[in-house]
Amino acid sequence: MQPNRVNLTAGRIEAFRCPSGKTQAFLWDSDTPSLALRATPTNRKTYVFESRLKGATLRVCIGTTTDWPIKAARTEAQRLKMMVDQGVDPREVKRARESAELEEKAAATAKLAMTKLKNLTVGEVWEDYIAQRKSRWGERTYRDHVEKASPSGVLGKRGRLSVGGPLFSLMSVRLYDLDALFIEAWAEKEGETRPASARLALRLLKAFLNWCSDQAAYASLVALKNPTSSKRVREALGRPGVAKDALLKSQLPLWFDAVRKIHNPAVSACLQMILLTGARPGEIRSIRWEDVNFKWRGIAIRDKVEGTREIPATPYVMHLISSLPRRNEYVFAGSRAKVIANPKELHDRACKVAGIDGLTLNGLRRSFKSLTEWIVVPVGVRGQLMGHKPSATAEKHYTTRPLDLLRMHHEAIELWILEQAGVPTPYPNGAAPLSLVKAKHSENA
Repeated sequence: MQPNRVNLTAGRIEAFRCPSGKTQAFLWDSDTPSLALRATPTNRKTYVFESRLKGATLRVCIGTTTDWPIKAARTEAQRLKMMVDQGVDPREVKRARESAELEEKAAATAKLAMTKLKNLTVGEVWEDYIAQRKSRWGERTYRDHVEKASPSGVLGKRGRLSVGGPLFSLMSVRLYDLDALFIEAWAEKEGETRPASARLALRLLKAFLNWCSDQAAYASLVALKNPTSSKRVREALGRPGVAKDALLKSQLPLWFDAVRKIHNPAVSACLQMILLTGARPGEIRSIRWEDVNFKWRGIAIRDKVEGTREIPATPYVMHLISSLPRRNEYVFAGSRAKVIANPKELHDRACKVAGIDGLTLNGLRRSFKSLTEWIVVPVGVRGQLMGHKPSATAEKHYTTRPLDLLRMHHEAIELWILEQAGVPTPYPNGAAPLSLVKAKHSENA
């Protein structure tokens, strides 16, 4: 049945309606036989093209009467008819064009995203790195990452402008541009003025770049081989010297006398406790009151190796802790800050008064190790107290020292050091612990 055809005009298009009860109605154009006006019950009117291709009916929507003038609709219908006459399906052509447009749009979006990604600076990614890793780090590690990348020119508490961390000059560089040549130039410059600080910064940077290579968002910005591993970088920063600073037995009276006179009792107690326990300075400063077990005389240390370890609270150490006021949750609290600042400056002053040169805070920890050589103490005891990983198989798997056994050895160490320093001891009647007695017997033998 041939459809009724009329010459589509603006008036006829406006007057055409879909009859009630039908889902759609068509009004065919006599000028262009393949063109029809379709109306729906909602009075939506569109132009459609209809023809036959390979024995099947083919229909394509051209567009609404609002968007398409009748003349343009006829031209489009004629174009589609020519394609069909040539055996080409307009729908497939349209799909191919739309697919190409989508691919082109996706490529443009990906190019824009890559450009934006390539423009990310080291500092921007560094902030993300710190935020994601902070919960896995200790206080000292987090502080190192902040300080080594800190900006210069910041006015400090004492009115001095900060120099800036060794990594600060890299923070404004695009991560994509951070190659071996760039890092070598950085190492040459930093190695001239502060090689020790730059070596630590390099280790932090190396771990940062390894993290970036494991992140899908940043992996494309870094080289497959970590550029910090360059031989020239290592040569520019040099090798760290072997630290040998430690207190001699003969220096103990002078050191204790000067440190006990430090006006800040928290700093004075902290320094003495570092020497008497062999713990890391940061571990001592971070002790909280809840970590001190007054009943069983133990102290939980936040260990960077094992997480936590418990050491005995020896009599003199307990005396030092008990004499401190409870300002907040930290044992070594500052008068204004939550915890005392790095006691290095006050320690250096005390050492100057005592006439002791070059003794660092870590040198106090080293002193604990060297001073215990004067008495007979099992090597594993020293390692357990200081938080060293056991190296021997017997230590790892077969030796377990409970707190009371550690206390026996630790009290011997403490009493011997205090006696050499001439410091009054809190031990009842000056009685020597069992391990010290054994040590003296061994020496006499």
